[in-house]
Amino acid sequence: MGKLWKKCKKMMHKVYMKAVTDKGTPEYIARGWALGVFIGFLIPFGLQLMCSIPLSFLLKGSKLGAIVGTLVTNHVTVIVIYPVQCFIGNKLIGGSLTFAHLEEQMKEVILRQEYKVLLSLGWEIVISFFAGGLLFAVIGAPIAYYGVKALVNRYRLMREKRKEAKRMRQLSKDAPADDVKK
Repeated sequence: MGKLWKKCKKMMHKVYMKAVTDKGTPEYIARGWALGVFIGFLIPFGLQLMCSIPLSFLLKGSKLGAIVGTLVTNHVTVIVIYPVQCFIGNKLIGGSLTFAHLEEQMKEVILRQEYKVLLSLGWEIVISFFAGGLLFAVIGAPIAYYGVKALVNRYRLMREKRKEAKRMRQLSKDAPADDVKK
């Protein structure tokens, strides 16, 4: 478990560094990430990048953020997210499907990751999937936007402070020694 945790921490640090060192304004970077998260929740596997990349050009957001943001739903997270998304979506549309039923139905979708499998589950589940996805997208995108924007701003401020401290150390090192004796 320790090795897995270390790998996860290392991966999260890489994602953090990619986000905060991306080129552009904090708003540009955050817009791309928010778009990626929105698409990641709303659009099922397979079509996410085909939607997020063109939209990132259209909405002038970070392409990297639009790509990586879609990974909010990945092979690991969909095991939990898709059944919960369908359950909540089903309640939104006034359905009566149980979580256990949805969890069972989504197993094949998660394993095969094919649209025909999703569509074969029936319209109530498909509509529930998209209703829940839309809700998660509407909640997740602003969180991603403001969270990434804050991270980028904080990182850039800390980087400027480090540069200034280094410059001040260099200036004090280069300054002539005070030879005044009493």
